[in-house]
This record gives sequence, C-alpha cells and structure tokens, in this order.
Amino acid sequence: MPELPDVEGFRRVVADHATGSEVRSVRVLDPGVVHTSATGFTRALEGRVLGEPIRWGKWLRVPTRSRPEYPQLLAHFGMTGAFVWTSGEDADHRHDRVVFEFRDGSLRYRDMRKLTGLWLATEESDVAELLGELGPDAAGVSRRDLRERLTRTSRRLKPALMDQTAVAGLGNLCVDEILWRSRLAPTRSTADLDSAQWARLHARLRSVLRSSSRVGHVPDRPSWLTGHRDERDARCPRCSTALKRSRIGGRSTVWCPQCQPC
Repeated sequence: MPELPDVEGFRRVVADHATGSEVRSVRVLDPGVVHTSATGFTRALEGRVLGEPIRWGKWLRVPTRSRPEYPQLLAHFGMTGAFVWTSGEDADHRHDRVVFEFRDGSLRYRDMRKLTGLWLATEESDVAELLGELGPDAAGVSRRDLRERLTRTSRRLKPALMDQTAVAGLGNLCVDEILWRSRLAPTRSTADLDSAQWARLHARLRSVLRSSSRVGHVPDRPSWLTGHRDERDARCPRCSTALKRSRIGGRSTVWCPQCQPC
C-alpha cells in the first residue's frame, strides 16, 4: 500500500517530468477513478501548465500555474495506485486509468485495484472538504505535536500512529518499522510512555521516513524489520528472536517480543 515514502516518490515523478509543462491532452481510460465527470475533468486540465506538486501524508496535490492555482489535481493512491512517467509512444498498460499527455511523454495514473483515484479541486473549499480532517504531515510533525495528538485519548500505539486524523502519512510498514526501531511494543498504550520514549519514537519516525523517502518506499534491507517480516521463519535482525505476528487495530502487525516488550 502506498505510504508517505511512496507518495513522495510519486511527487518526484511529477516534479521531475511534468512541472512547468503544458498538459496537451487528458485521456480518461477508466471514468470510475475520476471523482467528477470525465468530460469536466478533461476540459479543466487540458491546456494547463502544471505547478510544483505538494504532498500531504498519503495525498498529492498538483496545482496549475494560474491565478489562483486552480483547478488542482488531487490524487490518492489507495492500495495499488502510482504515477508513472513514460516517454515516446509507449503503449497503454492494462492498469492505466488516466493518461496526461505532454510534449515529451506521458504521466500515467496506474492502479490495479481502483480503490481511490483522482479528484478535481476548483477552489480551496474543495481541498478542505477532502483533506480538512488530516493531521499534520508525519515527515514534519514536531515531537511536542506528535505527543499531544497521540495522547488526546488513551489507545494502543499502532492504531494511534496509523490514524490519519492524528498524523498523516504513516501506513502499516512504516509504523511497524518505527516501533521496532523505537523498541516499543505496538500494544503499548500512548498514556504509558515517558519523555525519553516519546523522544526516541519521534527520532525514529523521522529517520525511517527520511531513509524511505529517498528511495520512494519502505526498503526491505537486511538490517530493517521490513526485510524479514514476510519470511517463513521470520526473525529479528537485531537479536534473532522469532518475530510475533497478529492483527492490531485490524492490521497485520509484526514485532519482536524481545526488543519490544509489552
């Protein structure tokens, strides 16, 4: 599932290839992923020059270079979505849903499962309606804000960190990796952490997101929990203890009972 690091990678695709370029045409191959009329969507964006994309959590905003910066394209990538750039006369992929044509290539919204899609914002109230309940972006949240937002109610760490209204952008892989590096069990209550543990949690959150955002996904390196979570005999890369697996907050969760005691 695309999380903050993945969406940061998609942001770079747009920034590197489409920012400052005119949308020559828009081909809506699957109207089901466009949350407005396909005709209105196409007319609003064709002939527009795209501005610098902005990521907020798992969402991507792409303004146009007009005054004000509307219409704007808003994208959410669900479980399997992505922005992909192709050059030349590449044939459409079977999972291409919307294709934005430029002079030197195409930006493609590609999605197998089609759980979310693309929106068109014509004014700020449209953006507020879609994103207004999101918490601060996880990559920039302060230690104080993180603690304050996660302790408004007493709950387990894993669901609290994945609550997009508390902090935006964290998904299953990110949260498990952050908690493993913080040596905190996913079942710990947010009310039980002391100041040193909050400081460590915030520092590991920042470092995991920095490293992951550089490569555009949570990497499955041998030194990372993510690199072992899907192994048959999964063991902690730090202490070799057999990893535990269960569902917490409705999500498959992996942790080390030795490094992350309850």
